[in-house]
Amino acid sequence: MLREFLKNWSHRVETPDRLRQAGALPYAVVEGRLAFLLITTRKTGRWIFPKGRMEPGMKPWESAALEAIEEAGVVGEISEVAIGSYRASAGGSGATLIDVDLYPLRVTQQLDEWREKGQRLRHWATLDEAKRLLADRSLARLAGKVEAIHGSLPNQ
Repeated sequence: MLREFLKNWSHRVETPDRLRQAGALPYAVVEGRLAFLLITTRKTGRWIFPKGRMEPGMKPWESAALEAIEEAGVVGEISEVAIGSYRASAGGSGATLIDVDLYPLRVTQQLDEWREKGQRLRHWATLDEAKRLLADRSLARLAGKVEAIHGSLPNQ
């Protein structure tokens, strides 16, 4: 039975659009080292990456870039390819699960004023610190993938 399950298993979970969100994984290269921008959730204060529902008429990565501006106050070059996805709870009760596709966003500008400035904290962290702070281990794994890819790119 387990063998049959594993044969059909896929790392990408197909969910209805209403239960799928897009998020940005903001990063920058500072003095030759990769840094990740974390933000807090509004309700619990846990550290996460910006995410939200996909806006009508926008591509998923465009929605992710918009979330980065609104929630973290950063602008940059967003990848059109998701680095991966993770599952999160949504709503006040946490009973609804959503799948979030994360798109790497190389930050080129950090704004002093942004929509949710008074509702969230933001913090730049190395991968090791991000692994300790991030509320969800899946987020740390995805940040690690960005660092692995970045390490193989010349002159970044």
